Parts: sequence; C-alpha cells; structure tokens
Amino acid sequence: MDTIHTLTQLLKNSGCQYKIFDLGRRIKIIDNPLFENVEKGQHPYPFPLQRKAHLAIAYWNEDNQPWIWFLKFDLDERGLLKQADIGNFLKYVIEAMGTRLNKEMSEEQQEKLSNNPYTFKPKDDKMAVFHSQVRAQLDLPTSQYYEHALHYFTGDLGWDNWQTVGLQGITDLCARLSIEQNGVNVRKALKHLPSEPLYALLGALEHTDLPAKLAGRIAELAESQIQSDEPDLFLLSALARALAGAEDKLSLPLVQQILSSPRLSHQEVLIGIAGRAWHLLALENTAEQFLLRLAQTGNQALFNQLFADLVMLPELRMVLLPLLHSNPSPELAKALVNLQQAAKG
Repeated sequence: MDTIHTLTQLLKNSGCQYKIFDLGRRIKIIDNPLFENVEKGQHPYPFPLQRKAHLAIAYWNEDNQPWIWFLKFDLDERGLLKQADIGNFLKYVIEAMGTRLNKEMSEEQQEKLSNNPYTFKPKDDKMAVFHSQVRAQLDLPTSQYYEHALHYFTGDLGWDNWQTVGLQGITDLCARLSIEQNGVNVRKALKHLPSEPLYALLGALEHTDLPAKLAGRIAELAESQIQSDEPDLFLLSALARALAGAEDKLSLPLVQQILSSPRLSHQEVLIGIAGRAWHLLALENTAEQFLLRLAQTGNQALFNQLFADLVMLPELRMVLLPLLHSNPSPELAKALVNLQQAAKG
C-alpha cells in the first residue's frame, strides 16, 4: 500500500464519503478538490482566522451516520498548511485507528486519538449550527428541540414564551429554511421576536445562505437602525453579520452605507464585518473605507489585529497589501505606519 501523506488520501483509502468545513469564520464547505490542493501546499487555506485553519471533517459510510473531527492547524506566512502538522496528525490517527476509517471506534481508540495537539472544541453556538447543517445535508433526523422551535417561530406559543426554545432547535430551523415554510415563518417572526431569541436566530443565520425574501427582511431591519437617531449598534452588527449569507447586491450597499457613517462604524460593527462579511471588502474602495473607519476608532491594537487577519485571506491579500504603499487619508496612513512599526518591533 502507498504511504498516506494527506487526510484526503486517508479518507479516500477508507472508501468513506466526506465533507470538509471551515469553522473559523462562517461555517462554509471547502470543496474536496480544493482541500486536496491545500493539503499538498498548492493553494493557501481559503478561510484563515488568526493565522490558523479551523476545520471540521465529517466522514461517513453507507449508514450515513457521520464521524466528525474538529482540527486546528497553524498556517505559514503565505497561508499554507504546514506539511509536518498534517503528517503528525496522520500518525496519531493511524496509530489509533489504522488506515481504514469506516469502523466504529472503541473508547480506548477515541481516547488515544483525542489526545493530540491538533483537535479543538468549537464554541457551543457554532457547534450547534454545525451539527444542524451536517444533519440536514445528510438527511438525518433533527434534534429533539426542532418541533418546539418550529411552534415558537410560527407564533403559536406566544412571542414572550421563548425561554424553553433550545438553541439547537433554532439552528435546526435555520439549516432547513427551504422546507415546511420555515423560511417564511422565520421571516414573519423577525419583527415580533424579543431580544434574546432574535440574537440567537441572527447568530445562526450568519452561517446560512439566505433566501432572497428573508435576506430582504433582515436588510430592512438593518436599514431602520441605520436611519434611526439612536441606532442600536450591537443589533446593527448582528444584522450585518446575518446578511453575510445574502447575495452581494443586497449586502454590499448596506455595508457601504454603514461605512459611509463614522457614527455607525463602531468597532463592534467593524469586527462583525471582518469576521463574517469579509468578502465584501474585495472591492478596493470598500476595503479602504473599512480600514479608514477602523483607524478612526483609535484602537491601534484592533487595527493591527484585523489587518493582519484579513490580509491572510487569499481573496483580500492583493486588495489590502497595495494600500501599504498608496497615499490614503492621513488618519489611515498613520495607522498603517504604526502597523508596520509594530510588525518590525
């Protein structure tokens, strides 16, 4: 048998079907051929966060019940996975399980495999979204909390009776917007929801590709905050993040509107855009305006952190790097000089 050098080889060799997800930013599928090239060092990791790849690998056999690994790998300065880390993790796997992954693991094997430096535990809210999405994609049953969430979002339970609605039920609903009128019910519920279930719903929608009408309703809510004399900037941030899964023609004008106003460009809102809607910064003017607002917060540490993070994204690298050598506004120029001095120090 050929020596196994990549996770892709191991998964294919086991005859498993598999999906690779990024868990660092939005929960997004990484196409298998792209991930294969990433593993070979032929392509940078597509969605780095803090110079790391945060991955979930779900693999399954004919029973469709997936096994899941949550993995975190460091990236080099070009955004490439380090081959040695992949090799080291493979050693742990092969020692614990052998070279075939399509069997149930004993507790001893699980213990052996989990005891390595590359596994990590996602935050609870992200874990809930991820499990809902995987189960929906593999056509597996929902959690026990789904039916109750369904009743709540139709309004049947009364909008104030949200305390018994489980987060897993809300994420199940968001993973199944295209069935059972779920998208319609969620859209109609938006204007009735108290703060707690609204934030829980918007948090789940950050990782969801939105139907056009639902995206339109969220954009309307964001617009009303933008026009308000006293906008709730934390709600605006949550709405902007939730629109990350909308079509650019809807989300981009809204983000540009936010960035046109110093008052609305609170650092909480800017962090939300960088973390979830970074793809909207691929336009040079929008990127420059974003960085200007970031410089105007006066928080140089945050500026340095977000610039360093965003410049690692393959789609933004050649948008942001030229700004280091251009002639932007004095405020942005000063922040960029401080950034370069901090990098040298």
